[in-house]
Parts: sequence; structure tokens; C-alpha cells
Amino acid sequence: MAPASPQNFLFTDSDSLVTQTELLRRPEIAGAQVVYSWKSLETAKDQYDFSQIERDLVFLTGRDRKLFIQIQDRFFEVQHRNVPAYLLREPIYRGGLVPQADNPGENLPEGHGWVTQQWNPAVRARFQKLLSALAKDFDGRVWGINLPESSADIDQKRDQTGFTCDGYFEATLENIAHARKVFTRSHVVQYSNFWPCEWEDDHHYMSRMFEFAKQNRIGLGGPDIVPYKKAQMKNSYPFFNRYKGQLSLVAMAIQEPTLTYTNPETKKRFTRDEFVAFAQDYLGVDVIFWSATSPWLKAPP
Repeated sequence: MAPASPQNFLFTDSDSLVTQTELLRRPEIAGAQVVYSWKSLETAKDQYDFSQIERDLVFLTGRDRKLFIQIQDRFFEVQHRNVPAYLLREPIYRGGLVPQADNPGENLPEGHGWVTQQWNPAVRARFQKLLSALAKDFDGRVWGINLPESSADIDQKRDQTGFTCDGYFEATLENIAHARKVFTRSHVVQYSNFWPCEWEDDHHYMSRMFEFAKQNRIGLGGPDIVPYKKAQMKNSYPFFNRYKGQLSLVAMAIQEPTLTYTNPETKKRFTRDEFVAFAQDYLGVDVIFWSATSPWLKAPP
């Protein structure tokens, strides 16, 4: 059963975590969601370095706080190619990454950012091997793990990697199913906000994802809680509403770009209460990952 109100976690990266000590002392904060790139965890082929996660886990558990880890396989700046070098170099992986044709909501120039070729079986096998290695060390020790957003914008006319919309969807399901298989005690969450090639569930990707999650004890979430935002209301939001109480966990973020949105009725930026009310009442959110810059965190607890 979902808690009476969503739990609050800080959204941060490993380098910034120790600077959030004061925020982590706040009684409203249950833990931190920390983002780790694939490259930082697999420094060379089959050479894993989980020391960052271990340090962060010790830091948080020593303060009676939980750790939620996000494994990042896509990047939103052109200079960030944060996957292991062998993926970029060895021919079987066909370059490992493809450029994002666009980054909706990121306010970045067209063509910036990268997505890992999870539709390539060789790449996907390596990613799943990483998840297995993580589970061996951290299942039941971290409170949860999530895979990043489903949204991606691939230039299919220029693509030479074998990308298809169906292939991308099936690869995402396969990866999250593998995460659920190897993480038997920690929460497992897939961010599902938009799908390539789809609008208003016209390919039934969103509806299939939610039903798959329900049947396989997989949590769902997304990087943005924006009350009744039109694009999301045509994609994931109605499904969160429809599946309220039926998913193992719903975990969603309020990151820095989210904080800039204004309420069309008040003409002012959304308040904490407005975010939480929509998250809880409409989306059925169990956990909110808050940017450390959220205004309410600047006020005394």
C-alpha cells in the first residue's frame, strides 16, 4: 500500500552528494537518488568499479538515509559520451552511441546528446551484464534502482545502426525485466515518459509498458512532474492515473527544468504543494526525487 504522502528523496550526482549533508538531515528527506554513468561503473571491459556507489551507500546509511541508484545510458551534452571505451571502439557495437536528433525540454541545440544503442543485442548484453554485477553487490542494500527515461529522438533517415521503434521498445522491456530478475529485493523502476514514434499510445507502447510493469512487479516513473502538462497528458500521465495502486512503486522527479514551469491559473511557478497534490492525487506517486535547488529546501525544516 502506498504511503499517505510521497517520500522525498534528493536528486543528485555522486560528486555532489557530500555537499548535501545539511539537506539530508532534514526530517522530510528519506534518502537520495544518485545518478551513475555506465562509464563510471565499467572502466574497461569486464572491469567494474562500484566504489562510488559503495561510498555513497556508506555515507547515506550512516545518516539513516536510503540510496536509490539511476544507471545512465544516455547523455544530454555533445561532449558527454559516458559509456565504456570498448563500446565506442569495437565493431560489434557499431559505435555504441547514436546522436539525439533533438532533446525536447532540454533547451539544447539540435543534435546534442547521445543514446546508447540498446537495440543492438551485443550492446544490450553488455548492459545486462552490468546490471547483474550491480545486483550481486547491491541487491537489498540499495533501496531501489531505476533505468532512465524512455524518451529518445533518433534520426531514422540517417541511422545506420538498425534502430527501429519496435526494437527500441522491446529492448527497453528486456532490460528492465532483466533488472527485475537480478534485483529481487530492491525496488526496480523504469522511467516511462515518451516513446519514439508514438503519440497518444498509437503504437500501444505506453499501454503495453504499464501492463508489463504491473504483471512483473516493476515500478514506473519519469523525470518530470508538471501538473497537467499537455504533452505528458497525451502520453504517460493518464496511464499513471489509470494504474494508481497497481504498480509496485511510482517514483518521479522534480528536477531543475521542472521548477521553471508556471501554473497557467496563477501565472506563478508551481509551488511545492501544487506539485505534491498532482503527484499524489492524479499520478499516484510514492516517491518524489527533488532537485536540491527546490525553493522549499531553502526554508528552515
